[in-house]
Amino acid sequence: MAEGRAHVPGAVAFRYPDFRLFQLSRVFIIVALEMQSVAVGWQVYATTQRALDLGLVGLAQFLPSILLFLVSGHVADRVDRRQLMAWCYAGFAICSALLVVIAWRHTSRVAPIYGVLVLLGVVRSFSGPVTRAILPQLVPEQYFQSAVAWTSMVFQGATILGPAIGGLAYGLFRGPIVVYALAVAASLAAAGCTVMIRAEQPPRRREPATLDTFFVGVRYIWAKKLILGAISLDLFAVLLGGAVALLPVYAKDILRIGALGLGLLRSAPAVGAAGMAILLAFRPLRRRAGATMLWCVAGFGACTIVFGASHSLFLSLAALVLVGATDMVSVVVRGTLIQIATPDEMRGRVNAVDMIFIGASNQLGQFESGVTAQWFGTVPAVILGGVGTLVVTALWSWWFPELRRAEQLTSSEQGTAT
Repeated sequence: MAEGRAHVPGAVAFRYPDFRLFQLSRVFIIVALEMQSVAVGWQVYATTQRALDLGLVGLAQFLPSILLFLVSGHVADRVDRRQLMAWCYAGFAICSALLVVIAWRHTSRVAPIYGVLVLLGVVRSFSGPVTRAILPQLVPEQYFQSAVAWTSMVFQGATILGPAIGGLAYGLFRGPIVVYALAVAASLAAAGCTVMIRAEQPPRRREPATLDTFFVGVRYIWAKKLILGAISLDLFAVLLGGAVALLPVYAKDILRIGALGLGLLRSAPAVGAAGMAILLAFRPLRRRAGATMLWCVAGFGACTIVFGASHSLFLSLAALVLVGATDMVSVVVRGTLIQIATPDEMRGRVNAVDMIFIGASNQLGQFESGVTAQWFGTVPAVILGGVGTLVVTALWSWWFPELRRAEQLTSSEQGTAT
């Protein structure tokens, strides 16, 4: 690959029809899941008035991925990835339909909701690896860092739109039924876009389903210290510093801005992340990628502290915007490292392991936030989490010098840095 073509800025990836269909399907499914998440969080907290129950929302979705990640990664490497994506999106529609039924019955129990969230976690454990593994099939490698940035931007744009729609619909219709019904429709639309993708699956060596092949992804990441440092840094930073699970508490009891305000809070990190993703799409990281990631993760922790201590809506929104912007840098670095360096025949299994890190930082992070809020109070829990992120950043800078010294996000550098 010529050096001049290694980093092509702009929206070149959107010239490819399959990439456009892939992004459209992701818009639909992310909007569905995000507006559904707002409704579930508000419904659960309105029912129980306990921060711990918001943490259990994340735990219910995370546990299936822990149990199934070896299987889901292996499946993503053996079957047609496009068809698997479509089936997963149909599974999300079924989960949303079940939430419609629960809300329609006006039950005061949250146990049925947790049951659906476990099923949602099962579907997510299969959709995550295959969605990430199929991306390199849609664009040439020389455009891939830009494609990752645009993929992240689309994700964040949908993350802005989803909570806003969810909060607005919840407030206007005085309940979650319409929100869940909209999620059903959006999930089915995502499945429809996916089946129209025509990307050819490259030939892959058929491996037997043995314990050794199941653990290929784990061994690969462990051997690549640069990749291990990047994804583990993101894991512990977001695990400790994530305040998203407690946003219903801030909206209802601290900032007192209601369900519509909760939608604004949920959208604010995505605004910052989308802006940063656009910047990285046009100006990819060409130097000091590792150091830039470390500084941005530290900024993520500092902004989390500011949000935790704030009682001003304006300051809270500004802090959350910066939280999203700084987090986006590590998303692009990690995503580019893993996809370019990993052979296609094991991308599903490697991404399944990475999804455990992501799920641990997000869903398990929600549980951690709920538990610490129950023990120490909401504001101290968020501030302590931000401090913990700063400590983790300092430790990882010391423990993973390969990450600190990383310059460019290329497969050649990964080979020399590990």
